[in-house]
Amino acid sequence: MSAPLYQLKAEFFKTLGHPVRIRVLELLSLREHAVSEMLAEVGVEPAHLSQQLAVLRRANLVVARREGSAVRYTLTDPQVAQLLVVARAILSGVLAGQAELLADLRASGTAVAPPE
Repeated sequence: MSAPLYQLKAEFFKTLGHPVRIRVLELLSLREHAVSEMLAEVGVEPAHLSQQLAVLRRANLVVARREGSAVRYTLTDPQVAQLLVVARAILSGVLAGQAELLADLRASGTAVAPPE
């Protein structure tokens, strides 16, 4: 018996749950990148980037190809890039709502003592 769809979705989002993996997917949303190019952009040790790329490969979100001595990565599906755009829009809305709430709190002028 196969896993329920909600369980598969949870696993998918767990795969996305790492800042380095998100940054890699953002870079690959723009264009194909060599590992050396990503290292400069992501700012982590080569071994760490390699581990994160392996996770993305196992999840079938990226594919690698060898070009001479370089390994180049690309997204397996352009919808991954669209997902990142949607996530950005959602976060922008959430942060705008929080900024509005903060402005309202500041405007109210009511000081509340911090918890002890």
